[in-house]
Amino acid sequence: MSDDETHDIHLQELRRGTVVLACLRLLAEPGYGYGLLEALQSRGFDTDANTLYPLLRRLEKQGHLTSEWNTDEARPRKFYRASPAGTALATAMTTEFRSLAEAIEHLPEGA
Repeated sequence: MSDDETHDIHLQELRRGTVVLACLRLLAEPGYGYGLLEALQSRGFDTDANTLYPLLRRLEKQGHLTSEWNTDEARPRKFYRASPAGTALATAMTTEFRSLAEAIEHLPEGA
């Protein structure tokens, strides 16, 4: 495996948890998959539909999201929203993320 491939794998692992947190925070207000994908990308979260939709289904199955179909538009859309459990998880993850970011700031830079 090349250095670039290894680098990419580590960055992907780092981003994986932050996408969960970002979704839960963005879905404090109802949103549908494609709109959420655009919101994530516009905020610097490099993710795609093949990652996002399975994540939404998993979070819903775990009870962190609720969903309902909106059939008022030309095409039905499934809207998601963070459940109380999802909001609590987002709060806990935000606290932990901030704590980790602060700890990292106290580490020496460079290798």
